[in-house]
Amino acid sequence: MPAGHSTGRSRLSPRAQRRAERRKRLRRTIILGSAALVAVSATAYAMAPGEDGGTAADGRPAAARPDDAEPAGGSDTAAQGGRRSPAPPPSGAHSPHPPGSPAATTGAPASPAAPVPASGTGAFKASAAAGAAKGKGTVRRWRIEVEEGSGVDPDSAARSVEAILADPRGWTRDPAYAFQLAGPGQPVDFTVKIATPTTTDRLCEVVTPELIGETNCRAGHTVVVNLKRWQEGSPQFSGTVEEYRALIVNHEVGHELGHEHETCPGPGQPAPAMMQQIKGLLGCKSNAWPYDVNGTYLSGPHVP
Repeated sequence: MPAGHSTGRSRLSPRAQRRAERRKRLRRTIILGSAALVAVSATAYAMAPGEDGGTAADGRPAAARPDDAEPAGGSDTAAQGGRRSPAPPPSGAHSPHPPGSPAATTGAPASPAAPVPASGTGAFKASAAAGAAKGKGTVRRWRIEVEEGSGVDPDSAARSVEAILADPRGWTRDPAYAFQLAGPGQPVDFTVKIATPTTTDRLCEVVTPELIGETNCRAGHTVVVNLKRWQEGSPQFSGTVEEYRALIVNHEVGHELGHEHETCPGPGQPAPAMMQQIKGLLGCKSNAWPYDVNGTYLSGPHVP
């Protein structure tokens, strides 16, 4: 072949060809090994736990958060019972039951009452209503005042209390007692105040932890009715809200009349109106009235 002419292919010795093949195999091994290393690293990163516990991606223990830890932004535990509230559904999520339906509320009323405000302005509005004397004894004049913003109408509340005081099972069954709802500007012997729980605690100087926000009292010549109890009754009382309102009025007005606390006279018997029934019935039956329908005073042992 003339000098300087090429056919396009190089002729290598057998040794050179073997070295070239070894270099090719080595390059393929390096490439495949690198790809496998990348895949293993990615898998390890994806499987490493995060903030819930276990081991973090860098091999150090991740900070664990207990089940009862308070999440950022506040606690989600229920006010009572310590149970967590269910997480709200994401925006736009479909619910199988419309809000407020029996199935959605698991048997709760479709239109529950508005929640009782925990606190108010501290200012009170007096009723403009007035009434005639009820009972045969010395008349004690009274009026009612309702904390502003409580949602309770003063005149309606005044008529409710007037009916309780005039009931034949109430204190007027004793001929020594009589009551009269005083009109605006008239002098009174005592006042009935319906107040939010926070204001009630302040007026009653409540310090017992289990009674904070829950109880009623008489402070001086003021009967303080807790709005929560007026609107919701008591879990210890087996009866309607209206009946429990009667217990509040009869118990606190009983103190105004000079009656002291009494306790359960025996299992199955009516609890005295002067018993602190909100603390438990001790085997007695719920009762809101000082007297039964036959005029018998429903008494119990005196509480020292």
